[in-house]
Amino acid sequence: MPTKNTAIKISNKTIKHIADLMLDKKAIDITLIDVQKITTLTDYFIICTSDSDPQTRAIYNHIKDELSKKNIKAWKTEGYEHLNWVIIDYIDFVIHIFNKETRSYYDFERLWADAKITKINNL
Repeated sequence: MPTKNTAIKISNKTIKHIADLMLDKKAIDITLIDVQKITTLTDYFIICTSDSDPQTRAIYNHIKDELSKKNIKAWKTEGYEHLNWVIIDYIDFVIHIFNKETRSYYDFERLWADAKITKINNL
């Protein structure tokens, strides 16, 4: 796994850009979870919910394509084959695209309740 030193640090501008990319494809319930002080896994989770498999694909492809244009490449991706929970890992931040049922079941906001949680739908 790449070290934090080789990863791209995420800025507020990048967070807003990712939220805007999610909104471009009509994602809902966009949330930023700042986990820097409670885990070494990553610094941030950026989470959104999708209404359908085609929408999940569209959100995923749009984010990957647009961040690649800025030379921000994903380290690892999981879940694309099932589409109920797609994870795009950029080391310093991890994007989670959930369908409604999976988002409700895993309830990341409860799971990471000790972290700073910010709803970012209305940036």
